[in-house]
Amino acid sequence: MVIKRDWFSHITLSMSIGLMVFVLAGCENPTGTNPQPTLEGVSSTAPAQLTEISAKHTPAETEDGGGPTVAPSSSSDQVSGPEEVERSTPAPTATFDPSKWQNLPVIPLVSDGAREIYKNGLSLGNNPRAFAKVGDCQNVPSMFLSIFDHEGFYSFREEDAQLEDLVEWFEGSFSRESEAVRRGFNAASVVSPLWANPDSCDPGETPLDCEIRLQQPSIALVSLETWWAGDPNNYEKYVREILETLIDHGTLPILATKADNLEEDHRINMILARLAYEYDIPLWNFWRAIQPLPNHGLMEDGFHLTFAENHFDDPEAMRAAWPWRNLTALQALNSVWQGVTTP
Repeated sequence: MVIKRDWFSHITLSMSIGLMVFVLAGCENPTGTNPQPTLEGVSSTAPAQLTEISAKHTPAETEDGGGPTVAPSSSSDQVSGPEEVERSTPAPTATFDPSKWQNLPVIPLVSDGAREIYKNGLSLGNNPRAFAKVGDCQNVPSMFLSIFDHEGFYSFREEDAQLEDLVEWFEGSFSRESEAVRRGFNAASVVSPLWANPDSCDPGETPLDCEIRLQQPSIALVSLETWWAGDPNNYEKYVREILETLIDHGTLPILATKADNLEEDHRINMILARLAYEYDIPLWNFWRAIQPLPNHGLMEDGFHLTFAENHFDDPEAMRAAWPWRNLTALQALNSVWQGVTTP
């Protein structure tokens, strides 16, 4: 059944908003000298037309960028990360013009190379019914995806009815407290043993290695909005390590672009798009999804996303960015899942 809105969601509106304020209190503007994010406040925005960027928006519709995983690959620090180690991942080779990233579709398709990563993971024992989340404050369960494990907190549009199969298949992963997600994380934190949860992780394990061991995910959503002021090459270095760690374990990463442009030249999203091409993995172009929204889906600080409840059949709710973040993440996961499991 498509509609999952009931009286319970209305009763919990006040509680949800209060929880949002509490959760977002841990994610501040990420380009300050303190790498620990803090967020505050929620908001809604004016209407926007988003019909061109929806579940129907596929890589075939792009004009200049092509599909984000079409071309297969040929084969300094605010927070201290672990020592570099040799990995089995082949050296990547760029196969695209990163300046075209803004034209890439919101929802990716998968390449043969991406399918091979997924198949290798299954042979290693990864769970085909589990995915992982890797990221910072914009990926904590109370904000991101956990609604799909709880009826009454979301409702689909008619055209999204097929997503119910995905919700059922990955039940439990949506609301899981990932060891690789925490308020205060940035790309370096995810691969630093100093940030691992001692209650769950083995000595010397990074948060990412810990989550891979515990969850054995076949797919991982990687969304790292938070970075620190300074050389973006540091950000790229640690995202590479995240991707290579996942690929070495046979977990297929879905890499996400970020909504903001606090660096003022979109350099971070250019890096993310280039890495997706180099490693031949799917790119969820979230940045593009919210461009039609007022203020591009951002609050006045230019970083935090505007908020509304996740009723995707409600035009008023879809004026805000958070419903689009949850919906397009689900659509991207569905496209990849279908792509790796359909003969």
